Amino acid sequence: QVQLVESGGGLVQAGGSLRLSCAASGRPFSSYAMGWFRQAPGKEREFVAAISRSGTTYYSASVKGRFTISRDNAKSAVYLQMNSLSPEDTAVYYCAAPEGSIATIWDKRSYNYWGQGTQVTVSS
Repeated sequence: QVQLVESGGGLVQAGGSLRLSCAASGRPFSSYAMGWFRQAPGKEREFVAAISRSGTTYYSASVKGRFTISRDNAKSAVYLQMNSLSPEDTAVYYCAAPEGSIATIWDKRSYNYWGQGTQVTVSS
């Protein structure tokens, strides 16, 4: 069993930055990939970014170049640095972990464990 706790959300003006953190516990952190997803009101949960066990990163087209995912295995944490935020980035952000190895790191169906989410609101 994996427990995930996100933090770092809040209210920011357009063009600003936020850094989200996700603390993981329950099993060796370095053994699995991690992902960030977001869900805006009335919309489906969508892929934002992911990082493999080896540190390879993946981004959705909408955030590539603005967001950076990273992990610290020693701290069992994954981070999402978000720059140049726009109102379209407003959503609840979730970190997620799979049960084991996954082939489609951008697919939310590949993930078994989810945090409670942290709200990010970007004002115009």
